[in-house]
Amino acid sequence: MMHTSIDVSAADFAQEEYIHTLRHGAIPSEKALRAILSIPYREKALVDQVRYRAMEVMEREVGNLVYYRGIVEFSNICTQNCRYCGIRRSNTHVSSRYLLDEEEIVESALWCAERGYGSVVLQSGERRDEAFIELVERIVKTIKERSRSTELPDGVGITLSVGEQTLETYRRFYNAGAHRYLLRIETSNPELFSAIHPPEQRFETRLQALHDLRKAGFQVGTGVMIGIPGQSIDMLARDILFFREIDVDMIGMGPYITHPDTPMAVQGMMEKEALLHLSLLMIAATRLALPDANIAATTALQALVPDGRERGLRFGANVTMPNITPLRVREAYRLYENKPCMNERKEACEACLAGRIASTGRSVGLNAWGDSPRFFKRKFPRE
Repeated sequence: MMHTSIDVSAADFAQEEYIHTLRHGAIPSEKALRAILSIPYREKALVDQVRYRAMEVMEREVGNLVYYRGIVEFSNICTQNCRYCGIRRSNTHVSSRYLLDEEEIVESALWCAERGYGSVVLQSGERRDEAFIELVERIVKTIKERSRSTELPDGVGITLSVGEQTLETYRRFYNAGAHRYLLRIETSNPELFSAIHPPEQRFETRLQALHDLRKAGFQVGTGVMIGIPGQSIDMLARDILFFREIDVDMIGMGPYITHPDTPMAVQGMMEKEALLHLSLLMIAATRLALPDANIAATTALQALVPDGRERGLRFGANVTMPNITPLRVREAYRLYENKPCMNERKEACEACLAGRIASTGRSVGLNAWGDSPRFFKRKFPRE
């Protein structure tokens, strides 16, 4: 089943709204965001205007470099049951449930440091038991201790993405040495959030977790899925406003792609070309709304077209996440169908990605954490 379009009935496509935004460098209003996100695919000149402006803003605010976040998917064991996710608790078709050995996780992170990747992302399914929390603490501490070098005197930068936890747990992770945390809201619309999650997962809890991350000291990242069944252009515009309202430092968002072993699979997904178009406009619009945030060109873009990540970089993204998870377990971390790089060795992925980035006319920011300028402006405001 395919739902081929997203509801644009309330978008009030108004060219003058975003033209004013582009010409005068203003932070886009909600109406301007709706207008940008409603630009039809066939209006190539208008799309290019938005893309050029997003790239200008990106270069001015965060620079032209692309920063790597080597991602280690260290466990697919999950206690949650999100209706869209391939590793949801109730999916008995997952090939195997795994937890990588601690040393293997650490070695993967050290490989990143040796290759000049300034940062790693440690990602897993969600668990809140003490054994898991202690495991994450140990891994983070060990990586920080063993990754210090002349090039990275403070060690590799560490982003965690291990779901909703308590404020106390976030503080433990931060004190261990992690300094960025990605927790996607998936949608800022409470009703849509409820539709794609089971009743025990509440929008208010997710929102509080994002606030708790800020209290714990983290650079906070979040993001949404684009093209969810029942989503509208208005909702996506408000998602961008939500990013601004809670003042996030980094954004990782991507197209909604179905997984066949999930309850939402029967609802289908948008046609790929339309979904890619909308996803790229979301990146550009978010860059205009949050000029100094880090924005990722996510792997899911590459699931739509082979050069999806490069296209994301051409619309204002400045971060990408090469997969360095050991090959033998990658198949078991299939969050959605057609996930790229499932059988590609990390060395091959590195060479491939370097070429992809070069094709966009940009360079990789090696041996640097590549933290969000937005975070530092908040932490150290000018007098």
